[in-house]
Amino acid sequence: AAAGILCYVGAYVFITYDDYDHFFEDVYTLIPAVIIIAVGTLLFIIGLIGCCATIRESRCGLATFVIILLLVFVTEVVVVVLGYIYRAKVEDEVDHSIRKVYNGYNGTNPDAASRAIDYVQRQLRCCGIHNYSDWENTIWFKQTKNNSVPLSCCKAALSNCTGSLTRPMDLYSEGCEALVVKKLQEIMMYVIWAALAFAAIQLLGMLCACIVLCRRSRDPAYELLITGGTYA
Repeated sequence: AAAGILCYVGAYVFITYDDYDHFFEDVYTLIPAVIIIAVGTLLFIIGLIGCCATIRESRCGLATFVIILLLVFVTEVVVVVLGYIYRAKVEDEVDHSIRKVYNGYNGTNPDAASRAIDYVQRQLRCCGIHNYSDWENTIWFKQTKNNSVPLSCCKAALSNCTGSLTRPMDLYSEGCEALVVKKLQEIMMYVIWAALAFAAIQLLGMLCACIVLCRRSRDPAYELLITGGTYA
């Protein structure tokens, strides 16, 4: 169950990142998500090892289980550290790339970047970088010469909005940069909290395995039933 949830969190980060990748050029930010998916996959295998070792009361299997859990625990600590590092870099990365994305907008024949802008403005209910007036400095605005912004800037409740700057009350007033930064930082926090939560679960797993190992080494009656024999 823990492995499945970890893989889900990693996949969620990948899917959400795909919607915002034009605003964030540093693909290394996905490293924590990659690691957490790998950890989730490994955790499933480790869980099977732990169950088999416990059922068979195998001292070697339990010791292996504890060692691997310890290595995975260290890996999750690395995920938390990387998550905090890249979370702090989000604002600089978005600030560096967002102007270039907006300047490349082509409303008449939308490319991937243009679709990304329209998607973000509709989903986050924002317009422009800091506000709707930022569109006046874009190449698309100067070429169209109709004194309007993309329809994705229109408030969702309005059906007759044309994007005209003469009716600013019809447009979203908040800029997209701050909201994109906030969204990406939230995504990174999901990874951090997931890693911390399952690191705690792994500590519990290691503790339980160590208790079983200690009981088996101290209690002569706590040994395997040898085929054709009796308990020692």
